[in-house]
Amino acid sequence: MVDRDLAALDDPVGQSLLGHHAPLARRYGRALGYLPDVATFAAVPADPDAAAPEATDATVWADLARLLGPGELADLFSSPATPPPDWEPVFELAGRQMIWPGTGRPAPAATGADVVELGADSVPEMLDLVERTRPGPFWKRTVELGTYLGIRHGGTLVAMAGERLRPPGWTEISAVCTAPEARGRGHAARLVGALAARVLARGERPFLHVAEANTAAIALYEGLGFKTRAAVTFRGFRVP
Repeated sequence: MVDRDLAALDDPVGQSLLGHHAPLARRYGRALGYLPDVATFAAVPADPDAAAPEATDATVWADLARLLGPGELADLFSSPATPPPDWEPVFELAGRQMIWPGTGRPAPAATGADVVELGADSVPEMLDLVERTRPGPFWKRTVELGTYLGIRHGGTLVAMAGERLRPPGWTEISAVCTAPEARGRGHAARLVGALAARVLARGERPFLHVAEANTAAIALYEGLGFKTRAAVTFRGFRVP
């Protein structure tokens, strides 16, 4: 497999919104964001484009403020861009970006028949599982970002994982979660493996993000073959 352009992973939100997820994007000037109820992530260029001299730092942040609205959350994900001082910090979380290696790593084995695809009709139970497990942001329309897989026991959804950001050549695996009563059975590994196999089959490579404090998840992903590419900081700010 030919190695992909790693530069796309430096701005995974912006690259996704300008490409594969453009139908789910909203834009004002140089600022980008997902549609409400899809995701809270927003993106601005780290440096104003020299080809667009009017796109100064001030106008870029004014664009984002107009896009989101006063008092709204500007979830900048892992962007290093820093807003003006009157943008109130809401959260800051240390994390890491992990990627599937290039050549030399076989695709994960196929999983069992109990791994099922989740669609719009599954959203209420997906939201319930997210509320119980807190894997990260997940909203009513997040399922539109890509394929989501789940495992049910007795008809109840007990584990899920899905595709989120889609920068060129890559697909992020996210929303990996298992209900407390179903942990220790390998559900997360099977779901991540199933998604990774799908991503690889279409000629892309999987990647993911994880909080640095989540050592159990990091160990799981390393066991599956993911390697750390970079340390990242997740940040959010309140629009003045």
